[in-house]
Amino acid sequence: MTSSWRFARRGTFWSASAVLALCLWASGAPSVLYPVYAAEWQLPSVVTTSVFATYPVALLIVLLVFGGLSDSIGRRRAMLLGIALIGVAALVFAVAPNVGWLYAGRALQGIGTGFALGAASAALVENNTSSNPRVASTLTTASTATGLTAALLISGVLAQYAPLPLTLSFGVLFVLSAVAFVAVSLTPSDTAGLGRPDWRPRALHLPGGIRMAFAAAAVSVSTAYSVGAIFLGLGSQMARELTGTSDLFVIGALLGVSSIVIGVTAVFLRGVPAHLSIVIGGVVSLGGLGLMAAAAATGSIVLFLAWCVVGGVGYSFAFSGGLGVINAAAPPEHRGASLSLVYLVSYLLQAATAVGAGALATALGLGPAVDIAAPVVGVLAAGAIVLAAVDRRLRRSATATASPSLSPSAVVSRP
Repeated sequence: MTSSWRFARRGTFWSASAVLALCLWASGAPSVLYPVYAAEWQLPSVVTTSVFATYPVALLIVLLVFGGLSDSIGRRRAMLLGIALIGVAALVFAVAPNVGWLYAGRALQGIGTGFALGAASAALVENNTSSNPRVASTLTTASTATGLTAALLISGVLAQYAPLPLTLSFGVLFVLSAVAFVAVSLTPSDTAGLGRPDWRPRALHLPGGIRMAFAAAAVSVSTAYSVGAIFLGLGSQMARELTGTSDLFVIGALLGVSSIVIGVTAVFLRGVPAHLSIVIGGVVSLGGLGLMAAAAATGSIVLFLAWCVVGGVGYSFAFSGGLGVINAAAPPEHRGASLSLVYLVSYLLQAATAVGAGALATALGLGPAVDIAAPVVGVLAAGAIVLAAVDRRLRRSATATASPSLSPSAVVSRP
């Protein structure tokens, strides 16, 4: 294939964005269907949430072992490998005869996303044609929200109104995986200067000097993901109980409100400093957790919708701010590994949240489970606020120290 048939830098940028949307589409596609699986196969909440949690567990294992792979084989190859596995996972879900196949499908989704997610996030940074470095992190947020929204709405429509409700939505996911594979295949090779591809497992390495930035980023993204774990793991059950309906389109639409808000909010975040975005995300997430607990306690659909909106805003600020901090701090040669480390910590906490919330819901009921999970995730939100403030102060001090030509008064007056 000649270079005339390859995408330019802008096409590579948007192809990476499509891969991020695909990853979250794959993550969210089964969410609306969990009540159907539970009803047909008599599955308790702890089983459905553990199926959900298989995805982040598989993903974090891949990140732990192969998180820096795209730094040595190139972003393009890592994304192609991940997309292929997501496509295979869609086929596994489409023909699943029992819950064991759901675990296998979620594991394959997690493995595929583990290869593709960090590579696509790094590719966005490296192919950003805008002068604003925050565009990459805000578009990552918007792309993932778009993928999740589409998954919830389309899966809900197909499951409710189309034949083969547990098959058709995964057929759509397989087709989308094929389209994304072709798109990434048309991007230019990015292996120049990398030498011979090295596929060997290697421990993730965090470059020196960015540990506080990493901590702030990881805890902020973990806050967003942990809230998302409760929402996607138990949200269908909450929506079903609060509305008294089993209409999967209605349930998918209700869950889709939050991801729509995430994407819309992200559009306006490119001008917000990353550290400030983390702080705002932490504060708003705390408010959203309070609404979640109130909705579960009162059975109010109004409070549930308020949680969807407020939680979506908090997620967008926290996720985008966390990625913005690590994108700015990580050196290019270690960007893939650094992003993978952030995702590793975040998905580890997401898996723990999902399994814990499911076990509590099975043992105690939905309301008590939310009452316990909300303050635990609230600790993460508060931690993100503190770490962001500390990292921002350290960076300002380092900037002042590195600028001896500035007068003391000028240093004090720096914004």
